Amino acid sequence: MAKANPLQEQLLKAGLVKKSKVAEVAREQLKARHGKRPADPNDIRRDAERARAEKAERDRALAAEQKARARIVELRAQARQIIEDKQVPRSGESEYRFTADGAIRTLLVNDDLRRLLSAGALVIARLGERYALLPRAAADKVRERDPGMIVLDHGNATEPAAASSEDDAYYAQFKVPDDLIW
Repeated sequence: MAKANPLQEQLLKAGLVKKSKVAEVAREQLKARHGKRPADPNDIRRDAERARAEKAERDRALAAEQKARARIVELRAQARQIIEDKQVPRSGESEYRFTADGAIRTLLVNDDLRRLLSAGALVIARLGERYALLPRAAADKVRERDPGMIVLDHGNATEPAAASSEDDAYYAQFKVPDDLIW
């Protein structure tokens, strides 16, 4: 036997304990001193389950975000395709000016196209760095997919009707020259 505790030696000499019992107690003390207490299996299981749930939630949120981004890209591509397919060919030498991105832009159109634009039958849409004329039906489809691609639409009155009718009544008294083109 290895070096024993003085109390254990005294108890052995007195005959109060057996040698096997002393050895067993010594082994248990050694295990307690050097061995680590295993974690409670319920705590480990609970932590693992919580981590799995958090990871699943993060994965779901990430997948939803990626799906939303992919949907936006898909809708923009559809809108671009509609513009490319349905654009009205432009012709003419008359300049039609409109504002887009805080700047005044110009398209060359003929008198028929100018009347259709003014009436709201045609709409100006952005196609990359260029602008295209679209019929109203195609413009409505583009607006459903990406409203930012519609640059000018006289068919959708964004001003309040009351103010517009008051202005129209006031300016009706002035004659507009026939050759005035803005």
